[in-house]
Amino acid sequence: MRTTGSLIYWSIFEHGQWQLHIAKTENGLCYIGSPGDSFSELSVYIHKHFPAASLEQNDSLLSDSKQELTAYLDGSQQEFSLSADAAGTTFQQQVWEALHKIPYGQTVTYSEIAEQIGKPSAVRAVASAIGANPLLITVPCHRVISKNGTIGGYRGGLDFKRFLLELETNNGNKKKHLPNSND
Repeated sequence: MRTTGSLIYWSIFEHGQWQLHIAKTENGLCYIGSPGDSFSELSVYIHKHFPAASLEQNDSLLSDSKQELTAYLDGSQQEFSLSADAAGTTFQQQVWEALHKIPYGQTVTYSEIAEQIGKPSAVRAVASAIGANPLLITVPCHRVISKNGTIGGYRGGLDFKRFLLELETNNGNKKKHLPNSND
């Protein structure tokens, strides 16, 4: 939780059928919301993690973020160069860093992430940290699936997770098949 007062700039990012609220601090992107969710989801997150901050809509300050998200969703970009300012615990940050190491077009299990961070018995805590990821898409939590091969959960909704996995499967050098949709 950040206690210093500051402005957090937000905008709405639209691509095809998807509409997401995005926000950034002076240090980088701090939030990418779930498709179709209202402004209140963004507001609740910001006031919880940046309680002294004020929200201000500013489409131009988020234009670089929108351009990179568009390029990714169009399939012409596989990595992001955006600065990030995700608020989370030390454990969450550790999990989110592990997510960055999952190659484009590939999937791993929650158990594999737990092993990667040196906490193989913390699978449920890892799943919780992944669910708390405030930066959908750019911190690729959609690449994590269940051990039994099912798609698992996703804060952005299962339709959006399937879309992202299929996008990467179609544009990447994926060797594994897309996990089945049996939830």
